[in-house]
Amino acid sequence: MTRRAAILSGLAGLAAPTVIQASEPVRRNLSSFVVQRWQDHFDDLGVATIVADTASRALHYWNADGSDYRVYPTSVPISEDLTKRGYTRIVRKKVGPDWTPTPSQVERFGWKYMPPGPDNPLGTHALYLSRPAYLLHGTHDTRKIGRRSSDGCIGLYNDKIAELFEITPVGTQVRII
Repeated sequence: MTRRAAILSGLAGLAAPTVIQASEPVRRNLSSFVVQRWQDHFDDLGVATIVADTASRALHYWNADGSDYRVYPTSVPISEDLTKRGYTRIVRKKVGPDWTPTPSQVERFGWKYMPPGPDNPLGTHALYLSRPAYLLHGTHDTRKIGRRSSDGCIGLYNDKIAELFEITPVGTQVRII
C-alpha cells in the first residue's frame, strides 16, 4: 500500500463526525493572550509598566500615561521551578548583551560564556531586572516564542525586544505572573 493510499484509507473512517459533550468550552489554543489591566497589578503606571503573563505567554506594556499599550508574544520558563513570579524593576538596558551561564547551567549543560553575536541566547537586546540572572531579552531562535523554553527569563522576538527596548525606561515596574 502506498503512503497516499494509507492516508486516504485512514481518512475514510473520519467521514462521520464524532460529537463530544463538554461542560466547558474547549480551549484550542492554550497560548492565546489573556487581557491584562495594569490596575489589577499596580497602584499607578510609574515611569512605565510591564506585566509578563507566563500562563498566556504574553508581555503587556503601558507607558507612563497609559496612552501606549502593547502586547508581545514571549517564551517563558520551561518549568514552575524556574518561574520567578512577583514584582521587580528594569535596572539596566543593554544592546548586544553578552551571556554568562549560571553555575547550575554550567553544571547541567556544560555551557560557557558567550559574547554578543548571532549565536548568543540573549539575542540583540536585554532588559535586566532587579533579580539577578533574570531578564527580558531577545532570541535568535524564533521557535522558542510561544513556548515554555527558557531557563528562567522571558524571551521575545529580536525585532520586538528592540521595539520594547526603545520605549522602556530604566525604573519600569515589572510583574511576572
